[in-house]
Amino acid sequence: MSAGGAGPTLVLVVIVGVLVGCGVSLLLERSLTRILLGVILLGNGVNLLILLGGRPGIAPVVGTGAVEEMSDAVPQAMVLTSIVITFGLTAFLLAVGYRSWYLTGDDEVPDDIEDRQIIRRAERDEVTTEDLGGEGADADPEQVDPEPARRRLRRGEGVE
Repeated sequence: MSAGGAGPTLVLVVIVGVLVGCGVSLLLERSLTRILLGVILLGNGVNLLILLGGRPGIAPVVGTGAVEEMSDAVPQAMVLTSIVITFGLTAFLLAVGYRSWYLTGDDEVPDDIEDRQIIRRAERDEVTTEDLGGEGADADPEQVDPEPARRRLRRGEGVE
């Protein structure tokens, strides 16, 4: 008979679900602080999920039992690696957030110039054949060529 406890309980599974769900919803925000918290929550939820993935074994002490009774060290190694990666990503996001706060006074992720132009054109519904690359009315209006806007910016005409 193998030593070890039962599998994951419903409470632990719910905790993993809440951590991962909150982490993903925070990752979809525009604030770097919330993105950072989302990365931390998601990392902790995934680490807990990895540790709950299998049946626990006895301690891997050589000489105290048969080889098949030893616990597997791969989940612990994966979690340790995941903790290091999450820490590195957290440090990077902290540096980016600090730099953004220092330069602009807030930590919100701005839109690209091309994204703003596409949104404005979609709102005004002024997609012309020139913007579509001259392909006529059959072209997909979602695939707007950003080159005309970049040329206007280089010439100093600004964004419409």
